[in-house]
Amino acid sequence: MDEISATTFAWHDYEGVLFDLDGVITPTAEIHEHAWGELFAAFDYTEADYLRYIDGKPRYDGVRSFLASRDIVLPDGDPLDAPGDSTVSALGNRKNALFNHILERDGIAPYPGSQRTLDLLADAGIPSAIVSSSKNAVPVLAAAGLADRFDIVIDGIVAADLGLAGKPAPDGYLLGAQRLGVDPRRTVVVEDATSGVAAGRNGGFAVTIGVDRGAGHATLLEHGATFVVDDLSELLPGDSES
Repeated sequence: MDEISATTFAWHDYEGVLFDLDGVITPTAEIHEHAWGELFAAFDYTEADYLRYIDGKPRYDGVRSFLASRDIVLPDGDPLDAPGDSTVSALGNRKNALFNHILERDGIAPYPGSQRTLDLLADAGIPSAIVSSSKNAVPVLAAAGLADRFDIVIDGIVAADLGLAGKPAPDGYLLGAQRLGVDPRRTVVVEDATSGVAAGRNGGFAVTIGVDRGAGHATLLEHGATFVVDDLSELLPGDSES
């Protein structure tokens, strides 16, 4: 079988598409990074920290991972903890409050190339789903005007309710494929995070497209991307031709 690449890939060759949200459909990662940066401002937080320890992970896992990078251990606490800094849960809840404040204040728009890709899939009758670690996926989709564009949304709330392991485990993507009624071996995963492309690989999906929003082509390929693009517009008919 010929190797699949950005130049040979065609959306209509597959049964369905499973998208990560943050950094793939919307530039939510920018809002997340700003919120994380404010949360951890006292710890010399950098963009590299976001990509290395936080990006693509469930919120509390991101807190634990970042704290571990600074040799800090806090009790997990309870998900109902008030926003604060005494427990992992309190920090995670404080970050969520910061995120929602920024989202409400500034709004969000989808990446143009991603919007056009969604239009292409809708016109072709190819079903799609969101598989996101974020518990804010539904309000983000609403803010971006995309609330009605996806057949299925598997987010952090669904994952918590069902006890699904977070990325790089493939559980969320496999559930997305199941609910979409498609075979993972005939389904595309689209991700910008190293943990996400690893989840696509670990789930045995036909293609895992890496979208480089800062992780780097080589890094995404090392973690499981079939191929990497800088933007989904590169995969639209005519866009890569001059």
